Amino acid sequence: MSKRDYYEILEVSKSASADEIKKAYRKMAIKYHPDKNPGDKASEEKFKEAAEAYEVLSDANKKQRYDQYGHAGVGGNQGFGGNAGGFNMEDIFSQFGDIFGGHFGGGGGGGRGGRRVNRGSNLRVKVKLTLEEVANGVEKKIKVNKYVSCKPCNGSGAKDGSAINTCSTCRGSGQVTRMTQTILGAMQTSSTCPSCGGAGQSITDKCTSCHGDGIVKDEEVISINIPAGVAEGMQLSVGGRGNMGARNGVAGDLIVVIEETEHEMLKRDGLHLYYDHYISYADAALGTQIEVPTIDGKAKVKIEPGTQSGKVLRLKAKGLPEVNSYSRGDILVNINVWTPQHLTKDEKKMMEDLRTADNFKPNPSRKDKGFFERMKEYFE
Repeated sequence: MSKRDYYEILEVSKSASADEIKKAYRKMAIKYHPDKNPGDKASEEKFKEAAEAYEVLSDANKKQRYDQYGHAGVGGNQGFGGNAGGFNMEDIFSQFGDIFGGHFGGGGGGGRGGRRVNRGSNLRVKVKLTLEEVANGVEKKIKVNKYVSCKPCNGSGAKDGSAINTCSTCRGSGQVTRMTQTILGAMQTSSTCPSCGGAGQSITDKCTSCHGDGIVKDEEVISINIPAGVAEGMQLSVGGRGNMGARNGVAGDLIVVIEETEHEMLKRDGLHLYYDHYISYADAALGTQIEVPTIDGKAKVKIEPGTQSGKVLRLKAKGLPEVNSYSRGDILVNINVWTPQHLTKDEKKMMEDLRTADNFKPNPSRKDKGFFERMKEYFE
């Protein structure tokens, strides 16, 4: 099922400011909050959907990629809902708890009174693609070293059979609340529990494999589906495939940075591809047929008699696709007439005879467009 537009979800325009986006998310979050709609699965899904939209649109870099490339620009299938390994409900409260203010619990450590869920850090990897892979999209399998859940203790951090107790300082909430008297009256502040570090639990006997962290370093092969049309420097996010969070936490994201390997003959400029082809004086004067390399093979192109050096031929829709779109660029073939550099005695005599021939004297007409006019025509 295709994802809904993030701006549509939050009911804001693309020109909305950061404050407007935040207010819109707060409105949606309060409207569909689980505490306000107990047992309503539809409201819970809309709550998660709004959180996913806000997670992207509140981040300037992610918003810019989303505006340019749509869902594919921010990973396409990342999310909070569990289908893509993203954040769960508790993670939403942990990350965006401050949005709700005093309406439903409070603080950034879990607006529903639960302990804080540890989120692992993001991982960043570079993936090199050929022009053919960029054009068609590709599945890449990469090997990464990352933190994963400790198997001997199942990520709990506790040695097999040892007790995991509720923290006596915060009573399992992962936070401590303090009341402070100010000139404006009593102010309530919340902070991470200093005794358990926000875990809400204390371990009697720590696991010897992970030393109580619940995570260990390991190697993992991850399959990444890269959409067609990506470009150098573009970043894709694969939700939930980064480092695992400590003590049964949630995983961060895998950030994939695209690198392009240079093609032997075709040069890229956005969606368009450029190719330089040289022909002889004879071919330019008499006309010929040439072969032009494309992403899928070769294309035959006719050179008309009297073709001038600098003529640009267009192969429509033979370029690169645009991410998340049906648009496609062109291949632009720049025709160059090759001038011989070393002539024999007979060749020199022949050229001397041609030099004075009327047909070999330059005689451009108004119909012959200059270089800048030709370039302007192709990009209009």
